[in-house]
Amino acid sequence: MSDDGFRNVFLTASDGLRLHLREYGERGGAGLPVVCLPGLTRTAADFHVLASALAHDPARPRRVLALDYRGRGLSAWDPDPSRYTVAVELADVLGVMAACQAMPAVLIGTSRGGLISLAMASVKPEAIAGVVLNDIGPVIEADGIARIKTYVGRAGQPADFAQGAAALRRLFADQFPDWSDEDWRDMAYRAWRLENGQLLPTYDQAIAEALRAFDLSKPLPELWPQFDALAGVPVMVIRGGLSDLLSARTVEAMKARRPDLEVIEVPRQGHAPDLAGADVIPRIAAFVDRCVRRPD
Repeated sequence: MSDDGFRNVFLTASDGLRLHLREYGERGGAGLPVVCLPGLTRTAADFHVLASALAHDPARPRRVLALDYRGRGLSAWDPDPSRYTVAVELADVLGVMAACQAMPAVLIGTSRGGLISLAMASVKPEAIAGVVLNDIGPVIEADGIARIKTYVGRAGQPADFAQGAAALRRLFADQFPDWSDEDWRDMAYRAWRLENGQLLPTYDQAIAEALRAFDLSKPLPELWPQFDALAGVPVMVIRGGLSDLLSARTVEAMKARRPDLEVIEVPRQGHAPDLAGADVIPRIAAFVDRCVRRPD
């Protein structure tokens, strides 16, 4: 266990690539495990505050796994960028869950992680005991994808973390207008790592190639069948009040199909809410507690 309260675990994907995850909490506990799946260019570090809270809850401690997909964080970069796809990453996630004996689990998926969760519902629903979709749903707004395409693969190489924080503020201030200097600094420490005296991005810049598949001149495919495949488990959706990727209209359509859908809107945050707020964590913890193991 590191001083930060988690274990670094390394596993091998089916094609031999090395994958990394953070493991919080004790193995073999009675509660369902929680699996945290980050956004497109994000890493396991995004979930540290939430994962720590869930794992060290004095009343109901949980085992939490937070994954780095291939090409992110401490996982190996893929020599073939065409393999940075939801399908390949889903296979990696399922392999990790099986190797860690973390099935079924409550999934907490931010953006890309939510898409992987929806895909899992279609191909292996028995692996899921509940899902939190963080700022993602069956309808993805083209404006959000267009904005993401402007910065993915262009992380740059700031001279130091202060310069990196300033660059992030310029890019995302409209999405997080209330963030403090400390918030931007913390984001910079998650976006770059120090290696041999230089700051390097924590994701493979070639991931930008995966976004080329999105032709914004055509309607984006909708994922209602995948959402409907979650009918047997509890579902929570979290939307940033300023999000340009998940619209309030889509959330209402989700509620119409799932009257029991639990909804949180995080005011004055865009894509994607950071899930570290004192008002959000207890609601996620209560949701996790309501999820039960599926019958065999």
